[in-house]
Amino acid sequence: MSRAALLVLADGRFPAGGHAHSGGAEEAVRAGRIAGAADLERFCRGRLHTAGLVAAGFAAASALGMDPAELHAAAEARTPSPALRTAARKLGRQLLRAARSTWPSGELDALAREFPKGAHQPVVLGLTARAAGLGPEDAAHCAAYESVGGPATATVRLLSLDPFEATRVLARLAPELDRVVDLAVDAARRALDEGVDALPAASAPLLEIGAELHAGWSVRLFAS
Repeated sequence: MSRAALLVLADGRFPAGGHAHSGGAEEAVRAGRIAGAADLERFCRGRLHTAGLVAAGFAAASALGMDPAELHAAAEARTPSPALRTAARKLGRQLLRAARSTWPSGELDALAREFPKGAHQPVVLGLTARAAGLGPEDAAHCAAYESVGGPATATVRLLSLDPFEATRVLARLAPELDRVVDLAVDAARRALDEGVDALPAASAPLLEIGAELHAGWSVRLFAS
């Protein structure tokens, strides 16, 4: 297992398309739910324990070798918002392009053939971790961190928030992120025997509603 590979995969400069997405932060800023660092922390905490937990569980399950087609279908079922399903598939397609170039793998090639329009991003992330020689904990950490790192970075741009404050928010959330990863990996290991229903299914209705509103804007800074 390569720690260096984990750093490459988790690096915000890895060309996986995440920089174009705010994780719902853009809509939350316009709605007034994020107006500063304290609001950002509350938003990220909620996202971590819902969307982040689900993404981490699916990434871990994929890294453990569960059927990606089954995982993709289960991820679709857990994503009521058409806008978020589209975003997840677009992010998955971009990540798969970057991953196949960086860590060539027969599993990644097979996934690209099966899902030419993109599989859900956490499913691709798990297979990417496998191709890079990483384990389910690594995949889950990447997914969980993305769930809060993206909104934090986006809010710096959207509000001209002090980057030090945004980084402090992420540091304060670190212990919770570790606990979410533990829950996600435990669920993924159970899913090997019990099936995809054992994976997390936490919901965040306001994120879903916000995504649909955001998708209808004529002018926006981020894709989602």
